[in-house]
Amino acid sequence: MARGISLHLGLNGVDPNEYGGWNGKLIACENDARSMDQLAKDAGFQERTTLLTSDATVDNVTTELRKAARVLTAGDLLFFTYSGHGGQIPDLNGPEDEPDRLDETMCLYDREYIDDELYKEFEGFAEGVRILCLLDCCHSGSGVKVREILTPQALEEQFQTTDPNEVETTARIMPLDKQREVYDRDQQRYDDIQRKLNARDTRDLGATVLLISACQDNQLAADGFQNGLFTGTLLQVWNGGKFPGGYKAFHREILSQMPATQSPNFFVTGHANTRFIRQRPFTI
Repeated sequence: MARGISLHLGLNGVDPNEYGGWNGKLIACENDARSMDQLAKDAGFQERTTLLTSDATVDNVTTELRKAARVLTAGDLLFFTYSGHGGQIPDLNGPEDEPDRLDETMCLYDREYIDDELYKEFEGFAEGVRILCLLDCCHSGSGVKVREILTPQALEEQFQTTDPNEVETTARIMPLDKQREVYDRDQQRYDDIQRKLNARDTRDLGATVLLISACQDNQLAADGFQNGLFTGTLLQVWNGGKFPGGYKAFHREILSQMPATQSPNFFVTGHANTRFIRQRPFTI
């Protein structure tokens, strides 16, 4: 019988001492994590961990991922979710002809967690493990792209404001000026992390990672009062477990209920596993 482990992160803020005085206040991210934990419980996950705000540190997240990697074997499932701010840093491992390429980050409590770091942890899972990853945060692309999509019409539709300065309170994006300030201050730290994760040293994933994220790379993800827009829509579509289709149909239905300014992404990487993709969501 397959084994399922779930890990849910929800941050309604970050340590201002680590983010240049910015506390990253959000409303619904802890609720998102609790909602995902309840969904996992209802789906039969016996081993569940939820890390909220100050407990969602790099060390704690890494510890939980490595604990799961040590025990999950082919056919088992890791269910990983994150709700919080998204940020970006310069990508040192990107192609040389794209010097302005950026890496997406999750804003954990004590520092930004680079997407390369998460990928590296996923490499530690055994071949044949299924990894379902739900990310409710902004993956905003370049700063130029972010500014291009912040038109008055887009702001009014998604964030009920025409003032870009107010987006910080309703969108799950680390402000662009803080992204620059924190990177400038801690550049050596983040550059060292990326150098240790040089793409030439990574191997192919043996696990299969299925990602459904809140938006496209050049879009913003909206916060909410009870849940984030993406998480709340996902829960409505899931309807307490009554949704009958597979993951692609699940994504399509969520997408159909989201505004054009926030289009959830569907992405699969690692070992090919068509059976996983066709399964009913959250099936252990």
